[in-house]
Amino acid sequence: MSTVESRRRPLVGAGVNRVDGPRKVTGTAPYPMDFSVPGQAYGALVQSTIAAGRIVRMHTEAAERAPGVIGVLTHENAPRVGTGPMTVLGASPPAPLRDDRILHHGQHIAFVVADTPEQASAAARLVQADYEAAEPLSDLRDPRAEQLVDPWGMDTSRGDTGAALESADVTLRATYTTADNTNNPLGLFATLAAWEGDTLTVHDTSQWPSMVRTSLATAFGIPESSVRVLVPYVGGGFGAGLRAWPHVILTAMAARVLKRPVKLVLTRPQMFTSVGHRPSGVQWLRIGARRDGELVALDHRSLTSLSMEDSDYEPFAAATAFAYRCPNVITRDRQARINIAVPTSMRAPAEAQGNFALESALDELACLLGTDPLELRLRNHTDVDPRNGLPWSGKALLECYEVGARRFGWYERNPEPRSMRDGDWLIGYGMAGALFPHFAQPCAAQATVRGDGSALVRSAATDIGTGTYTVMAQLAAEELGLPLDRVRFDLGDSDMPNAPMAGGSGLTGALGNAVHDACRRLVRSFAELASADAASPLRDVCPDDVECSGGSIHPAGRADRGESYVDVLARHGLSELTANGNSAPPAGGELGMSLAGAYGAKFVEVRVDADLGLIRVARVVSVIDGGRILNEKTARSQIIGGTVGGIGMALFEDTVTDPRTGRIANGTFGDYLIAVNADVPDLDVVFVGEPDRGTPTGTKGVGEVGLVGIAPAIANAVHHATGKRIRNLPITLDTLL
Repeated sequence: MSTVESRRRPLVGAGVNRVDGPRKVTGTAPYPMDFSVPGQAYGALVQSTIAAGRIVRMHTEAAERAPGVIGVLTHENAPRVGTGPMTVLGASPPAPLRDDRILHHGQHIAFVVADTPEQASAAARLVQADYEAAEPLSDLRDPRAEQLVDPWGMDTSRGDTGAALESADVTLRATYTTADNTNNPLGLFATLAAWEGDTLTVHDTSQWPSMVRTSLATAFGIPESSVRVLVPYVGGGFGAGLRAWPHVILTAMAARVLKRPVKLVLTRPQMFTSVGHRPSGVQWLRIGARRDGELVALDHRSLTSLSMEDSDYEPFAAATAFAYRCPNVITRDRQARINIAVPTSMRAPAEAQGNFALESALDELACLLGTDPLELRLRNHTDVDPRNGLPWSGKALLECYEVGARRFGWYERNPEPRSMRDGDWLIGYGMAGALFPHFAQPCAAQATVRGDGSALVRSAATDIGTGTYTVMAQLAAEELGLPLDRVRFDLGDSDMPNAPMAGGSGLTGALGNAVHDACRRLVRSFAELASADAASPLRDVCPDDVECSGGSIHPAGRADRGESYVDVLARHGLSELTANGNSAPPAGGELGMSLAGAYGAKFVEVRVDADLGLIRVARVVSVIDGGRILNEKTARSQIIGGTVGGIGMALFEDTVTDPRTGRIANGTFGDYLIAVNADVPDLDVVFVGEPDRGTPTGTKGVGEVGLVGIAPAIANAVHHATGKRIRNLPITLDTLL
């Protein structure tokens, strides 16, 4: 189907209920920790109690004698395995138990396997290690920390930023810091590994089964066809499931050594050190503008935390290069290696942090200019990509601003700080623009129509709660002309057609386009059979000129001259017909446009207790350009979830590390603060815009853009309420007293 044809479809898809909802609410949806196999044993991790140094000696004798213990693996007896592959998100984490070095507090130093989980945990507490400790590097600004300059080759420079800053009418220089946040999905990560000869089957908590398959095959030196990774349901991920973590390799290693299936479920404290976290960072911005508010220079630089031996893709400053119209721009990103657990993507990686700095700085600039913050953004809006001058494939940011300002009542406020009050509460309004760049990877899908007229569509993707099961079934039903209840979408199995990660707001587009292609090919296969069949009413009808509806195919505009899938299959003696489809990211330059991600405008009202400094978020309006929305209900849920995460990032979340020991001091839900129901007001979500012109389905991802912009909008609202400009996240009451 052409792009033009796809744009004739309704912008907003039916807000149908999740097709997997009944299984989830009845407790029958199998999550990774729910799986068991006959004869399985249970694993427990032993973690380092220092952050830097080396192991002098491991003491495992007491654990090996403990009841039910089958084996204890350490660097002294574990088989060597290969390091996983390079991925689009960076290198795989270091292989486990490879030597005596300690690179962070909580590093896995032993793996205990026993007959029951209780026996494994009890024995793990008996394992001791003698260390030769070293002083850990814990501050990313420590001059001793190795720095990686432009690690992704994404630094940009256009114009003469230095000269433009010197000649600007108004300049702003500011430093912003963002904290280390931890993903903390509700479902604890779990792995179950079972070998049959050289064939490995793994149930794992993953957002990317195909990558886990490749990583395990690489680690153990076996063909990918010998590995099967199963992930039908995931209890949340937020980016933590985008890597094959060392504990996954360890579980498979133990199962192979002990010749017995092994299951591991991480504890909540282990989640803080085993499956990634949002890296902390410092950002320096310099902005120059004319008196009328036109931007003339942007200089955005960042330094972010990185573990000692790993890579993590977090270009904080990169999006500043194309967020606004500005002739002179520099973006620079660096990373500093310190003794911390491996960072990873966390919802809206890089953009959450970079947008906080940029949108806070624009608010500060508006104050210096005496200009309305929204008007400043409108004045510097760009309909073309500033990097190449090409128009965007879809950008309704101006409509986001307009609709959001109207629904929120932006222009009804008194713009002076500390001017709005309700008793003891200071009232503040803040806003921010938001974007999350286009991201997509190649994807494959398979579509089948069976003899009973039902359809099965498959791909090795995952549904991390975003609604993939549902929206892909909707899309396939539309393409095949079938009722939704006659279409089943299966996922979460690496033996299915290869799929990319559920992350980066890229899966809906990549998978949707692959499903679109598979279904179109399948319809064409039916049309070709019918066209060559003298007994068919579609005899000699060109396969390019058919449509499908009600379980039948017919000439375009002639629903009365068609026949059902069931009849075509029966007359040809077929039980089913199958077609494979693929998608690949289009090259924007070849399309004559730059591929756009999702955009949004966020408006927030906060209330701050004038005496106590308590902050309450009273209202949030999010207006989103997400291209063609396949399911308004699930898309709205994504924006709500992202907004809650943004509130947490702004006001609560901070993974605190003791600088002396490198130990995380608040690694439990009792100590790590997250936004709860009482912290979240009613959230207003609106979708605007048109289907994106860059892809056949017209979709954009909305998983990340819901979080982007919330933190700066809250910070800007706090400034309006109190007159205090907070440049460090999270914003806590002590900073306002």
